[in-house]
Amino acid sequence: MDFALSDEQRLIQDGLRRLLQKSYSFEQRAVFARSASGWSKEMWRQYAEMGLLALPFAEEHGGLSGTPVETMIVMEEFGRALTLEPYLATIVLAGGVLRHAGSHEQVAPLFESIIAGEMTLALAHDEASSFGDYFRVETAAHRSGGGWRIDGEKSFALHGASADRLIVSARVDG
Repeated sequence: MDFALSDEQRLIQDGLRRLLQKSYSFEQRAVFARSASGWSKEMWRQYAEMGLLALPFAEEHGGLSGTPVETMIVMEEFGRALTLEPYLATIVLAGGVLRHAGSHEQVAPLFESIIAGEMTLALAHDEASSFGDYFRVETAAHRSGGGWRIDGEKSFALHGASADRLIVSARVDG
């Protein structure tokens, strides 16, 4: 089995590594951490320009149809630089839920904004009563007028305080 990166994967890795070495020193990271959002919106725009925000999404949604390997490469480089931006929260967690939920009409505008670097998301799924059982969701959604009403409490949403939108898990029956 060949575990070597492809030429395209090495380009992603090398390009991101160079950007982070140039723009993400320990001192710069401290400045980003003290900002209102707790991360750099300028770096987020650069990630969008590099196509990193489009990697895991399907071409039909404006993405690059990347594999988990490309996501791993990005996450490894972000870990190396100790980045603060909400890539895991927006692209991997909330974006992953969006990839598997909703109709094309519902998610297409969200993907467009996410890929352009104009919107961040957070996934609100954890509940204090779940005790680590991710299938135990007590938050409930009920039809109300032309929309939905959500009743319940979530205990944690990674980057939730700075997210433009929350993706909230809820059960509709049972």
